Amino acid sequence: MADEATGTGAGTTGATGTSGATGATGSARVDVWIWSVRLTKTRSVAATACRAGHVKVNGERAKPAQVVRAGDEVRLFHAGRERIVVVKRPVTKRVGAPVAAECFVDNSPPAPTRIEAEVVGVRDRGTGRPTKRDRREIESLRGGSRGR
Repeated sequence: MADEATGTGAGTTGATGTSGATGATGSARVDVWIWSVRLTKTRSVAATACRAGHVKVNGERAKPAQVVRAGDEVRLFHAGRERIVVVKRPVTKRVGAPVAAECFVDNSPPAPTRIEAEVVGVRDRGTGRPTKRDRREIESLRGGSRGR
């Protein structure tokens, strides 16, 4: 009992209290790591993003089972924005938000503001089908020039 209270026994969890969260070799699957540090909501979403080519490790397209180690750069395109993170500590179990924040360095560009995220050329509800003139104005706003 005295060892458990002082934290000097063999059954201690370490400084962060995340027993078994780090791999024995200091590496983790990229899909598991993305889910563990809360970049995606589920592991299946992380694996699907890998298969779709939305995840890159050190500039190379990553399969779900690719290994990440400390120092690797992971780029994830998810929810309409790109996240660029550097792995500080590979974890294999989902951890709480404060611990997850310590596992990577976020180098992502800032999220777009609401005004920037609005779609250009949104029409008011109930205005009906756009006329030819309206359609041409919408296309010019979007930067397109079809058929001319």
